[in-house]
Amino acid sequence: MLFNSLDFFIFLPIVFILFWLLGKDKAKTQNIILLIASYVFYGWWDYRFLSLIVFSTFVDYFVGKAIYNNSNKKVKTKWLWVSIIFNLGLLGFFKYYDFFVDSFVDSLLFAGFEIQNVWTLKIILPVGISFYTFQTLSYSLDIYREKLKPTNDLIAFGTYVSFFPQLVAGPIERASHLLPQITKEKRFKYEQAVEGLKLMLWGLFKKVAIADSLALMVDDIFVNYGTYPSSTLILGAIFFGFQIYCDFSGYSDIAIGTSKLFGVELMSNFRFPYFSRSIGEFWRRWHISLSTWFRDYLYIPLGGSRGSRSKAIRNIFVIFLVSGLWHGANWTFVVWGLFHALLFLPSFYFNTNRKHLDNVELFRSAKTFVLEGAQILMVFSWVMLSWVFFRSETLADAFSYLQNMLFDFTYWEYNHPQGYRMWDYYVLLVGFVIFEYIIRKDERNPLDFNNRFVRFLCYIILILLIIMFYDDAMDRSFIYFQF
Repeated sequence: MLFNSLDFFIFLPIVFILFWLLGKDKAKTQNIILLIASYVFYGWWDYRFLSLIVFSTFVDYFVGKAIYNNSNKKVKTKWLWVSIIFNLGLLGFFKYYDFFVDSFVDSLLFAGFEIQNVWTLKIILPVGISFYTFQTLSYSLDIYREKLKPTNDLIAFGTYVSFFPQLVAGPIERASHLLPQITKEKRFKYEQAVEGLKLMLWGLFKKVAIADSLALMVDDIFVNYGTYPSSTLILGAIFFGFQIYCDFSGYSDIAIGTSKLFGVELMSNFRFPYFSRSIGEFWRRWHISLSTWFRDYLYIPLGGSRGSRSKAIRNIFVIFLVSGLWHGANWTFVVWGLFHALLFLPSFYFNTNRKHLDNVELFRSAKTFVLEGAQILMVFSWVMLSWVFFRSETLADAFSYLQNMLFDFTYWEYNHPQGYRMWDYYVLLVGFVIFEYIIRKDERNPLDFNNRFVRFLCYIILILLIIMFYDDAMDRSFIYFQF
């Protein structure tokens, strides 16, 4: 079930009414309603894969208790490995088996050996498996590290694992943050619900008016890159940068907003990443729930930046390599991750990674406007180059795209595949960037203006833009569903 579908706009009010009507003052009833709703929400896509979520829930629920109840360190470690092998095995089997088999066959072919009749799975990747396996795995890891006590409430734990607003594309929540909210009784707060509706409107605007409207042009340019001039290829990379940002952050906004309707607060997943002044700052602002997950459960356990510089550089490459693989079973994602590792190294080497912790203030002075404006443009340009690998089907396509874009500059005007005016999209994106700069200090409340007239004017403009750019023929699924 998609957030931007008619099904969801029927489903959500029903669950909302049942939750607050039947679950009033009863935490257990509230969680039962949420659990059933979450299974319906996920099963709407493919009910067969519900068994994976249920199985994962039971495994980590009982593993968590086994880790906590054993005082023997070796026994605790064995139970932790049960969780790690199960979750990563589940993810690896469904997501990476075909990739590694095909890569192995290709490497043998390159060496002069040919294998016939190779068995591959050829199955559909379960939606959200990369998200909920990491979420359940962090539960076991936190119990093992004695940062969390296991819950005795299986219904509450099942709700934590499958909470429908963030089930299929995050944010990846920690049990220490989300589970206490699930277990306690939730009371309706009017202000919280209004904030949720505002975020949902903002997220829907980003998804429908920007991401979906750019998708057709992005697909056209990347599929036919060999027939377009470099000016159009630059436009395609920029358009994809805005498409993926508005698609993914739009999902996160709708997820956070929907959760607020049920009295639950999710973590922020984006903090205006395209206003970053360094790659380190970009990764503190982009897909925050994943980057902090890798930091806490992989980078720091590997030693982080402690020890020798060579080991710290190794850890940086490991993190970005794994991050690339997490996004998809394709060498394009591996190179994308390694490219970001190379971009990150100067910040690490010169110890400037933590330099920009505040929000950018371009108009503080002329010097700030020039220097920080140049930094933002530089980081934005590097990130746009990296998106070419992310979006391309193969490495050969990515390198050919970049070669045509960077070394054979020609220009002619790009025309929309369906004949629409391009200036409408240029104005839309410029207006979006300006508005994001205005609200850059608080992405969780983007429409929270004190002036009532301004606030309602924003509502009307966003709704009109959603209607204006809505295309019923478009594929409305979210990009990160494939990860």
